[in-house]
Amino acid sequence: MLRTLLALALAIQPVFAADLPDLGEVSRQYFSDQEEQTLGRAIMRDVYADPRYLDDPEIETYLNQLGYKLVSVSTRNQREFNFFVVDDPSINAFAMPGGNIGVHTGLLLTAQSESELASVVGHEIAHVTQNHIARMIASQSQSQWPTMAALALALLAARSNPNVASAAIASTQAYSIQNQLNYSRDYEREADRLGYEMLTRGGYDPRGMSVFFNRLERANRFYDSSAPAYLRTHPLTTDRISDMQSRSETAPYQQVADSLDFQLVRARLRAQENSPADAVLAARNALKDKRYSSETAARYGLATALVRARQFKEAEAEVQKLLSGKPTHPMIQRLAAHTALAAGTSALALQRYQAGSEAHPGYRPLQYGHIEALLAAGRSQDALTRVDRQLALYPLDRRLWRLAAQTHAQLGHRLLSHRAQAEASALSGNLVAAIEQISLGIKVGDGSFHEMSAAEARRREWQEAEKSQRKN
Repeated sequence: MLRTLLALALAIQPVFAADLPDLGEVSRQYFSDQEEQTLGRAIMRDVYADPRYLDDPEIETYLNQLGYKLVSVSTRNQREFNFFVVDDPSINAFAMPGGNIGVHTGLLLTAQSESELASVVGHEIAHVTQNHIARMIASQSQSQWPTMAALALALLAARSNPNVASAAIASTQAYSIQNQLNYSRDYEREADRLGYEMLTRGGYDPRGMSVFFNRLERANRFYDSSAPAYLRTHPLTTDRISDMQSRSETAPYQQVADSLDFQLVRARLRAQENSPADAVLAARNALKDKRYSSETAARYGLATALVRARQFKEAEAEVQKLLSGKPTHPMIQRLAAHTALAAGTSALALQRYQAGSEAHPGYRPLQYGHIEALLAAGRSQDALTRVDRQLALYPLDRRLWRLAAQTHAQLGHRLLSHRAQAEASALSGNLVAAIEQISLGIKVGDGSFHEMSAAEARRREWQEAEKSQRKN
């Protein structure tokens, strides 16, 4: 009977999307696809340069896996997305042009289940698939909008940290549009309904959304004027809460366990909080008092904190316990190899990276670490072989290009090193830096005829793109 009800629920879910408006091309009259991509790149350039951006491959990889699992079951899944993490304790997440979605560490740690986190991420995905920002821009006369750069700053400030948005925007033309950047209640309802559909189709607990909404609503009453940041960019109403509650009440009950990935990511974040000594103490106490949902994740958090505190002997002891479990999770294998490398046992580190890379060839954080370990051991040619192989698979990975730049520099390939660094800058949205880097490489001129020609062609391509950006 339960299977029948579940099949019926999945069969009728597409009806939810039928109630949504036909987007057509109206929103693109004032905000084209190309303009959105340009704006998205400008925003991410500022994100990557911001000290609050959390450059943690493991956490970012998990978030992208979660995000794309939801995207894959969306009725509008033709868009490309980029999920990133902001090191901020406030409870917030936000969608930006170009399919860029940011999640605060505060949300990752506050969500009491993976389904709650998925409900928020699904909601933000729906803001993108429904073109809400483009539709907000289309609702205004184009002449009312400031320059693309000012709009990028306004969007980033208003979405990522509403507490400082006014101060950040005050010095630009974008100050006048700050209030226009808040999502309307209609947009929020659209995002709720599509987010709920993704949640159920993705195999998460559909009650996650209403439970999270209720917690935010209670927090809003408690904090009064200083409500959680999420509420200041996503107006929450009793109608929205009631709508999600009524939907989840009619859904068949299913208990959904949190993934080990979710638990490990949260343990990793906690291990990075406060001082190294405090992080170790907190992790030890959690294990001692059995205050955890997963003992594996708790031990992973302790080992991570111990490495941070440079207590390598104790960290290795915890790593040995983690490695005894089968099969070994790629995050655990990365931690084991990193622990050995940090302790100065490079041979063991390379052995562990090799085993991890073979067991999980598609897990890029392991590949990053393996290349770094090869470079640290002076095995530049082996590092080049590995980084070239990875770039053939993932040519748009800015981290791989940065590692390629280091590898070529170690080998004395100056043009190729500058070229790789330029590619990394371009993928980070900074075309000016990309042009500067590749120009330095061309000036050095130590490449072959083919390499020089390719570099000059790439420079012309970026110069045209940068000129087009300046016109906007």
